[in-house]
Amino acid sequence: MKSIVIISTLFHVIFFYNTAICQSEKNSSHYIDAKTPEGLKQIFRYTGKSTSFLSSHRGGPEKNLPENCIATFENTLNYTYSLMEIDPRYTKDSVIVIFHDPVLQRTSTGEGKVTDFTYEELKQLKLKDVEGNVTSHHVATLEGVLNWAKGKTILVLDKKDVPIAERVRMIEKCHAEACAIVMAYNYEEAKQCYQMNKNIMMQIFIRHPSQIAEFEKTDVPWENVVVFVAHQLPDDLSVFDKLHQKGVLCILGTSRNLDLEMLQGKYTAEEMQKKYTALYDTGVDILETDIPVEVSKLVHKRRSSKKFVIEQAQY
Repeated sequence: MKSIVIISTLFHVIFFYNTAICQSEKNSSHYIDAKTPEGLKQIFRYTGKSTSFLSSHRGGPEKNLPENCIATFENTLNYTYSLMEIDPRYTKDSVIVIFHDPVLQRTSTGEGKVTDFTYEELKQLKLKDVEGNVTSHHVATLEGVLNWAKGKTILVLDKKDVPIAERVRMIEKCHAEACAIVMAYNYEEAKQCYQMNKNIMMQIFIRHPSQIAEFEKTDVPWENVVVFVAHQLPDDLSVFDKLHQKGVLCILGTSRNLDLEMLQGKYTAEEMQKKYTALYDTGVDILETDIPVEVSKLVHKRRSSKKFVIEQAQY
C-alpha cells in the first residue's frame, strides 16, 4: 500500500497510513489527499507529532482574491497545506452556494438577501475582494466546490442556514466523504450526522474539560471529530492534553486577535512569529487563520512549509 511520506530536514517524519499529503510538480500546490474516509480519520488522529497544515478561514482571501472562492483556495494551496473553512447558504431556488453573509453587498456586486435570488441570478454577480474591489470571480455552488476539492484539500463546512442533514446529503451526493468535514454546533447535531453517515467527520466545539464527558454521552467516536477549542486560549489549558488523550487534534482561531495585529503592523515579523508559534506550545495543533499565506511563512518551522520534501514510499 502506498503512502506519501513528508520529510523535513528539521523535523520528524510524518506519514499517514493509506493517506497522502502531496505536492503537485505541475503547479507546486500543497495538496492534502486523504483518499478514503478512513484516511481522513487517520489524518486527524493525534499522535504526539506535529501536524503539517493550517485551516484557512473562508479560504484565505487577499487582494483580488475573494473569500469563499476556488481561485482563492488554489492561491492558498500554492503556499501552504491547509483546510478550507467555507460557508454554505441557500438561494431562493434551494441551490446551496458558498457565501458568508446573509446579504450580498459586502462581498459581491449585488444587493439584498442571498435567499431572495436564484442561483442563475447570483451567477451574474461578481465577487469583491477584501478591499471591496470587484474581481472577475463568481459565486460558486457547494456541489462544485466539493467536487473541486477532491485530492486537493479538506473542506470544513460551516452551518449558516443549511442544516447538518442537508450538508451531509450533499457530501454523499458528491461522494466527498474523504475531503469534507461538517461543523456540528451542538451534540444533537453530532449524533444526527453520525446516525446518517458514520464515514463523515465533524468539527465540534469544546472549550472546557467538563464538556468532554458530555460529548462522550453521544456515543459518537472520537475518531469522527476534530475539536475547535476557541478563538483565544481557554482559561484551562488542560483541555488540550485531555483531548489529546482521546486522540483528537485541537484547532484554535487567530482571526479575531493575532491576525488583526499582523494586519495592523503593531509588531515586527519576528515578534509575530513568536506569538503564533507560542500557541503550539500550549497544545494547539491547527491554527485557523484569515491570512494563511502570511502565517505559513511565520510558522513554517512548526507547521506548513514549501520546504517539505515529498517522497513516495512503499509499505
